[in-house]
Amino acid sequence: MSSDPKSAHPESHALFEAAVEAMAFAYAPYSKFPVGAAIRADDGKIYKGANIENISFPQGWCAEPSAISAMIMGGAKKISEVAVIAEKLPLCTPCGGCRQKIAEFASPETRIYLCDETGVQKVMTMEELLPSVFKTELP
Repeated sequence: MSSDPKSAHPESHALFEAAVEAMAFAYAPYSKFPVGAAIRADDGKIYKGANIENISFPQGWCAEPSAISAMIMGGAKKISEVAVIAEKLPLCTPCGGCRQKIAEFASPETRIYLCDETGVQKVMTMEELLPSVFKTELP
């Protein structure tokens, strides 16, 4: 997939804005590294999440699984696209664990939008982000 943000889905800016809104709710007193994520699910709704730290590392959680939890609790089961933004790192990709968590609910073609403070700057597919995803067939 092209990394040109102009080739992003036309509604990607709404995901960017939702990720920025989510990042404002991050609880990151230890790392000082707020992150926001927004998921558009197969139901068309946008679900948001932020990282939430805990003094007992690694008991906190990242923005992406926070958004996935909101999606599941909202009744959706499939991720159509994801936007991620970090306050202190332009084009912050999901960490390894989050990549696998996203892959659980995404397809290889799911678009991942990497953002900076101005908007979507890079577009990747889930396949590009995690080419050797751990998977097995469910019964």
